[in-house]
Amino acid sequence: MEDVPEFLRNVTGGRGLPAEVVKEVQHRYSLIGCSPLTRITLQQAAGVERESGLRTYVGMRNWMPFTSAAIAQMQADRIDHAVAICLAPHNSRTSVGLYRKAIEDAPFPIDFVESWHDHPLLIKAFVEKLQAGWKQACEESATRVPIIFTAHSVPQKSIDQGDPYECQTVHTAQLVAAEAGLSVEDWKFAFQSQGMSGGAWLGPTIEDTILDMKKQGHRGVFLQPIGFVCDHVEILYDIDIAFKKFADDHGMDLFRAESLNGSPTFASAVADVARERLKK
Repeated sequence: MEDVPEFLRNVTGGRGLPAEVVKEVQHRYSLIGCSPLTRITLQQAAGVERESGLRTYVGMRNWMPFTSAAIAQMQADRIDHAVAICLAPHNSRTSVGLYRKAIEDAPFPIDFVESWHDHPLLIKAFVEKLQAGWKQACEESATRVPIIFTAHSVPQKSIDQGDPYECQTVHTAQLVAAEAGLSVEDWKFAFQSQGMSGGAWLGPTIEDTILDMKKQGHRGVFLQPIGFVCDHVEILYDIDIAFKKFADDHGMDLFRAESLNGSPTFASAVADVARERLKK
């Protein structure tokens, strides 16, 4: 928890946040203990290295290991060319765009993958997690539980300026739904974790979508976050605690698909993206 203020300064590029916002984020981290994102990402990188046979490095923008440290290590290892793949498959200037900027001064060529939201193995990995969790939820509820695919919201102004993020996230959901054999009545799409800094953020929200499904006569929902590839605070707090409580307060059950985390299919997807880009 004591690392949260410095982490948030990295997120905002040094811009200070109101004390109540910092306190709220610390509170959320206290409820989940800590974020497993770094640990899981390092495990995913090891899986990609095994699948691809290529040396794989991890660099993060907002916390250790930073991209600068990764590039320094690559230089020490005499790497003279690399492929950079963000573990955010959908291209947004507020995430992928900032990572591209963070490595633009690397001392060797880096082939940056803008997005890979429709890669067949990524879709397969999500479908594997969806089918396992949804089947169990339907059995527990003795009904066909509707699905909400989710992705992190971004400022509406980014979309208005031509950001492809909204189209790509919805496209991923459509591909997963088609691969899983879902009907159009089986699922909806919503954006989660809208920012606390004000301004319009992309919707519809999870809360509004849950209430819509309640009006339609459903008594439960199944969430699959297709905008994320591992567990972290937006899943372990936002979904498992905040949205779960919201659903409970409105007489609704909430289920969730497991995150990709250590999925071998996911590691194969990233490895394939790297191999294909190197061929080009």
